[in-house]
Amino acid sequence: MGGPELERLIGLFAKLPGLGPRSARRIVLKLLRERETRLLPLAEALEAVAASVRTCSVCGNLDSCDPCMICVNPARERRICVVESVADLWALERALIYRGTYHVLGGSLSALAGRGPEDLAIASLLERLERDPPEEIILAMPATVDGAATGHYLAEKLKRYGVPVSRLAQGVPMGGALEVLDEGTLATALRARRLA
Repeated sequence: MGGPELERLIGLFAKLPGLGPRSARRIVLKLLRERETRLLPLAEALEAVAASVRTCSVCGNLDSCDPCMICVNPARERRICVVESVADLWALERALIYRGTYHVLGGSLSALAGRGPEDLAIASLLERLERDPPEEIILAMPATVDGAATGHYLAEKLKRYGVPVSRLAQGVPMGGALEVLDEGTLATALRARRLA
């Protein structure tokens, strides 16, 4: 169909989440048809990101500066929201409701995957607490078995620091019909109920 360069590009796009070979081919064709307005700017942006973006040495976020813009912002509240991934951090930032700092663990504890505390950025979180204790630590772990185990492990580890530790509320999502929710979500929602 195309030369090895095209096949390689299609193969690289096909490895991205949510894309398969057919979607990758459509993207590559669109880029080639609009070379000046899409392909070349994309190539320049990818090159710039590859050259400048790095992991924040404080929180684990991705940014072009280290420490990242969130960590160096003096207007941020003295709270640390512990998340599993940079994607979770970005999701919370998009919500525009949380104004503290973050700590990216880089995953969750998982006996099945062989991931223990030493495989996550837990030691660097504890070092941050030793240096500069925040007003609160928020555990924003996913509502999974591994997320719950990670949250429980961290809550136990953090007790000795005397900093209030909270967890995200879980339960019925907006627009969620009770009849389609699993039993665990319903049980959590009932336990976390509050006065109307």
